Amino acid sequence: MTTTDEVSAVDTDKLMEFVFRAVGEVGATLNTALVVMGDRLGLYQALAGAGPVSPAELAERTGTAERYVREWLNAQAAGGFVTYDPDSGRYTLPPEQAVALTDSDSPAYLPGFFQIALGSVLDSPKIADAARSGAGYGWHEHVRDVHEGCERFFRPGYNANLINGWLPALDGVVAKLESGAQVADVGCGHGASTILMAQAFPNSTLLASH
Repeated sequence: MTTTDEVSAVDTDKLMEFVFRAVGEVGATLNTALVVMGDRLGLYQALAGAGPVSPAELAERTGTAERYVREWLNAQAAGGFVTYDPDSGRYTLPPEQAVALTDSDSPAYLPGFFQIALGSVLDSPKIADAARSGAGYGWHEHVRDVHEGCERFFRPGYNANLINGWLPALDGVVAKLESGAQVADVGCGHGASTILMAQAFPNSTLLASH
């Protein structure tokens, strides 16, 4: 088949469907950085429970520049993270989004997930080099956002499930921990799971390894 034949065989509708899907992927990638920005600058926290807020009010509450905050809010509104009222020019963080973006005790808490994604993008040039050479890429070589994001994303799930759900599902494990056991928590990251178990089972000795 010639190149001309290959081109003529392309289904234009399928091509455009893929292009639009790819554009959506790029938009999601770009918004990842904006979500991390909103988390770090306290923008979501300032919006949570505040009702409709103008860009100038949000900037004043967070000590940020109104020009940047306005563009950030517009992007967040486009992605459905906040709602926008064109009549008043104000933005609102819905209660559901407020839980997911500001309540660090909720299993639905998401900022850490976005932080992992951002860190993975930052790591991509080094991982591409490793793919060329075949060399390994250690967990310890990832940027801070990957490590910190993992802890922030998984910790609420551990808090909600580890002691009361996951460990009791393992036959005899809770009894051993209560009477006193030696535990190696391998690959524990910042140790959120280790700390929880140490607090719940003081008779046991827990050793944590990144």
